[in-house]
Amino acid sequence: MAKLNFGGTEENVVTRDEFPLNKARTTLQDETIAVIGYGVQGPGQALNLKDNGFNVIVGQRQNSPTWNKAVNDGWVPGETLFPIEEACKQGTIIQYLLSDAAQIAVWPTVKKHLTSGKALYFSHGFGITYKERTGIVPPTDVDVILVAPKGSGTSLRRMFLEDRGLNSSYAIFQDATGNAFDRVVALGIGVGSGYLFETTFKKEVYSDLTGERGTLMGAIAGIFEAQYEVLRANGHSPSEAFNETVEELTQSLMPLVAENGMDWMYANCSTTAQRGALDWKGKFKAATLPVFSELYKEVACGNEAQRSIDTNSQTDYREGLEKELKELRESEMWQAGQTVRGLRPERQAVEK
Repeated sequence: MAKLNFGGTEENVVTRDEFPLNKARTTLQDETIAVIGYGVQGPGQALNLKDNGFNVIVGQRQNSPTWNKAVNDGWVPGETLFPIEEACKQGTIIQYLLSDAAQIAVWPTVKKHLTSGKALYFSHGFGITYKERTGIVPPTDVDVILVAPKGSGTSLRRMFLEDRGLNSSYAIFQDATGNAFDRVVALGIGVGSGYLFETTFKKEVYSDLTGERGTLMGAIAGIFEAQYEVLRANGHSPSEAFNETVEELTQSLMPLVAENGMDWMYANCSTTAQRGALDWKGKFKAATLPVFSELYKEVACGNEAQRSIDTNSQTDYREGLEKELKELRESEMWQAGQTVRGLRPERQAVEK
């Protein structure tokens, strides 16, 4: 394990140089990894593990769209694809990758197959951190571990196929066997992590829920809408408003930030852009800091978790979600976005 120092704060990290893939394979050579759920994280993690040479099976509800997706991805019913209960029975490591609401519903089935010495693996700290609300309380004689890729399962898979890695956090909630560290790190390397940084289940879920509602999705979507509406209200065309709000950010500026940081991006923009951005940055921070503080408090006290549990467990949740997404999809801004994306040179080249 290495240590990174950030201005006096040390963090424990594990890199692929310290824990290479061959060591990960050896660590888990006698394990059967049962990936339960084939929705958001399941496909990327399961396929990466399989391609990396681990013994993987998938557990999913039969005759569902995700079961059919697993079949289309090459998982064979009765050989590497099983109903959830059968996969839990066979697995020595159960990767619990269902949605948070589904984890609550399926927990009684999973728990009865968590026999002594097995490992229960999560990619989100929700179920364990809010166990009083979820009812997910593992037996004391199993390892309880977490690897949380910092991105979607789709990104995890794409980056793996490009010979790149997506950074992940790791945590150990319960080390019953004495081998939890080697197990969790081997799994983190196996699913395609770039490097692994240490956290706890609670810190993972607090940061994750804040990030999703904040800069990763909620805040950025709200800021997009606000700027687009101001530009449109002042007579700018949909194409101009979208390009100045979304397209330039995602296609030009964020890749520069990803390469070398925000200061480097500033240094590679015009002096007019630099000055204006630096002058206005403080105003946006002052405006949003109270919102982020409120958001974190709502996450920490469990209110956000309870809202998710209550809403996502409703039988008509999917119908309501589709209605909300349809409103987004059919809004003028994102209709403009669809048109703009279709005019990108690489898209046109593919179509030809």
